[in-house]
Amino acid sequence: MPSPQPGRLQPGHRFLRVDGVPLHVRAEGSGPVCLLTGGLGSSWFDWDLVVPFLAPYRTVVRFDRPGYGLSAAEPATGRPAPTTAGEAGRILAVLDGLGLVGPCTLVGHSLAGFHVEAFARLHPERAAGLVLVDGSVKQAARPHPAPVARDLAARAVAGAARAVAVPYLFGPAARRATARLSTVRREDLAPAPLARHCYRTGRALRALLRESGRYLDMAAELDELRRSRPLPEDLPITVLAADDGCRSRRTGNRLAEQRELAALLGADYRTTAPAGHLVMFDRPDAVASAVLETS
Repeated sequence: MPSPQPGRLQPGHRFLRVDGVPLHVRAEGSGPVCLLTGGLGSSWFDWDLVVPFLAPYRTVVRFDRPGYGLSAAEPATGRPAPTTAGEAGRILAVLDGLGLVGPCTLVGHSLAGFHVEAFARLHPERAAGLVLVDGSVKQAARPHPAPVARDLAARAVAGAARAVAVPYLFGPAARRATARLSTVRREDLAPAPLARHCYRTGRALRALLRESGRYLDMAAELDELRRSRPLPEDLPITVLAADDGCRSRRTGNRLAEQRELAALLGADYRTTAPAGHLVMFDRPDAVASAVLETS
């Protein structure tokens, strides 16, 4: 299939300018609104298997953060590094830009669990429910020093890699390898032409390095929001944990972290097995069920 380009996209795709950056957005289906946002390095098509389960019952919104998927990169200079509150604000701008101003169920995978929880704390009137899909857990995080210098370093590394064509040569292969390691299927179910189009660019690598470099900072920011901005008491929350079926210490620790997150948020805790970290590939039906039963 040809790679989608602005102006030649399937129905439901559009571009919204948020803080001066054209963001790729897709909205489809009908009914109450739910927004799906992926983890570090994810693109909109990583939710493709989930959407058919939701679209008959929900208006499903997906978008690419700057640099990922079909979204433009942020300017090379003059923009602050990613923050938890900033990503919550981006979600709000996407929903407002689509004219979806009512409450929304927010579904965050991995790192994006920080973003959607922050959204619910900062904009409680707009949150109808939360589903954290194998969400990131880092309580009592202490950020690294010199955030500006770290962000400049991430930009510099991405620029140097692009100069010698590292993303073009190895980006799609790195994407496939990461996906295979993150599923019990051991395969990347994303359309290969789209993966090549989106992951051989320097903008994707820069976005990934900037976000990963800010991981502890965003976790610490969320910890502060947990102390100062409580969640609505009646907000339905589900923590959906991936159980790969292995009886390893790593799996046990991961599931224990997810149980602790559910307890912290007063959430419904459930596991889905067998599933790797990319739960939306291994068990898209379980992700959709969690969304429909939460909202």
